[in-house]
Amino acid sequence: MKIQDRNFDEISEHFEKKIYGGLKGQIRLAVLRHDIFNWVENWQTSQKAKHNRPLRILDIGAGLAQISIELAKNGHDVTINDISANMLDIAKSNAHNELGEIADKISWHTCPYQGLNDKLMGEYDLILCHAVLEWLAEPKATMDFFDKWLAKNGGLSLCFYNPVSFTYRNLVMGNFNLLNNTDFKADNGSLTPNNPVAKDDVLAWLNDKNYQILHTSGLRVFHDYSPLKRGGHTNPQAVIDMEVKYSGQEPYKWLGRYLHFLVQKH
Repeated sequence: MKIQDRNFDEISEHFEKKIYGGLKGQIRLAVLRHDIFNWVENWQTSQKAKHNRPLRILDIGAGLAQISIELAKNGHDVTINDISANMLDIAKSNAHNELGEIADKISWHTCPYQGLNDKLMGEYDLILCHAVLEWLAEPKATMDFFDKWLAKNGGLSLCFYNPVSFTYRNLVMGNFNLLNNTDFKADNGSLTPNNPVAKDDVLAWLNDKNYQILHTSGLRVFHDYSPLKRGGHTNPQAVIDMEVKYSGQEPYKWLGRYLHFLVQKH
């Protein structure tokens, strides 16, 4: 059967609760905020003499678009895309509740990311692509899309599921049957991707485009591997703080359930 790009329309409410309804989602957002807002601050400082203006930001496969909404709140020019109309409806509602009239300045596009080529105008200073690659039929094709729409010296925030984490977690949990079953497939309601992309493949794709990797981090480098919630694990904020602290450190970052690459186009 031919692999198709995944659309979360049918499980949008489940997606919202499962991904962002608990500590896992808070950790994910905390690490992404740490990385992205540091990059934005550095970009604005370095580019101030040339471009004293807000950034043009594109978020593809944005889901609930929390990071993009925060960037819009800070005055940046934001365009948000997702293949799922239901997901964007939730994101739009959240944006209007949080931003009020500022939300009207956000551009919204409900379509596959490939359909944006006929809708966008001009290059972007920052492109966000979070948890999208692993749901695409042809993930490598995103690299040509990025190359077309990312401005020179612009940044790409690329976050994707780390297949190594699946193996390691099931080793820790003793789920050896899943590792011995080469035909294992997650069910349709699961948010475990069936076609994850290996880190080395993504690195090779970025290298082919001569993109410079500025920063790498892991999202949830220890939380998901701890079956016993004791000591500091009983304090959610302490867990978030330690996840952020170790997210960019060797060797822990490579065990993150997701990997985040911040790269620059030359």
